[in-house]
Amino acid sequence: MIRKYLRERRSWILMFMFLQVLALFITYLDSSIPYSAVMYYVFLSTIIFTIFIIIRYHQEVKFFIELSERKKDTDITTLPEPNRPFEKLIEQSISQPIEELKAEVSTQHTLLEQEKDEMLAWIHEVKTPLTAMQLIIDRVEDRHLKLQLTHEWMRVHLLLDQQLHQKRMPFMENDLYMEKIELASIVYSEINTLRSWCLQKGIGFNIDLTVINVLSDSKWLSFIIRQFLTNAVKYSEKGSDISISSSKHNGQTIFTVADSGRGIEARDLQRIFDKGFTSTSQHQDNTASGMGLYLAKKVASSLHIHINVQSEFGCGTSFSLTFPKANEFVDIQGV
Repeated sequence: MIRKYLRERRSWILMFMFLQVLALFITYLDSSIPYSAVMYYVFLSTIIFTIFIIIRYHQEVKFFIELSERKKDTDITTLPEPNRPFEKLIEQSISQPIEELKAEVSTQHTLLEQEKDEMLAWIHEVKTPLTAMQLIIDRVEDRHLKLQLTHEWMRVHLLLDQQLHQKRMPFMENDLYMEKIELASIVYSEINTLRSWCLQKGIGFNIDLTVINVLSDSKWLSFIIRQFLTNAVKYSEKGSDISISSSKHNGQTIFTVADSGRGIEARDLQRIFDKGFTSTSQHQDNTASGMGLYLAKKVASSLHIHINVQSEFGCGTSFSLTFPKANEFVDIQGV
């Protein structure tokens, strides 16, 4: 810090040195001025100036040392107390934008909360006509037309469900309820949701659940499995089967959804969980939102579940969920 201070006060030091040299030069030109007296003046003034610099250093750098050691955040209470006009100017130039930024953030947060609440309310309101539509579809006698309508109804339902979970995700920690869950009940429930789509494509399921129960949150786990099954059905060929299994490995439960669809190119495997990423080989696919796997990854992370994906382009894809041995953030007593 002392080097920075000397560089900052370089003009002062150069001016002082110039005055000393000027005094000696005048003495050299004017022989009537005693040389010893001027040397005494130069020596004494140098001592005084040095003491002055040392005192000023300790007084002036205190504010800046505290400022440099301060944690870089928006807490203005940690700003050092200014004692001089320039220090007050610096303190104001820091605190005023922070106060304005906090006010703006507070306003934007309120607006976002309002938008989220309105979106959630809208989603719940839309569910009412969707339910009515389902009842109407059930009365359609034309089987082919009924399957088509049910398929489109299901697509709208899944999109609304995805949007609902996306809006709830920032507050997911407050919504978790860890319990022992029957995998079969979740799997069959999600398959039943996709039934019309599966019938339309002639897709079947091979289910082998060696491990029956897992410890997790049923609602959010269902959301993850829903994304995997939706992708599996979407990218599977007509008449193909989807394999669903669970097993134990090193004391951990592994749940797998495997299809024999188009697969994922090797260059895309590291990006499939990125927000908005769809595909580089099927870039013209306008039906993909690039949000399903991204949201599934975020939910899995909160549940301490590891997702593994294996795929060979043109041969199919396998998504696996590896559940933790013990949930560290949940009190599982009595579960």
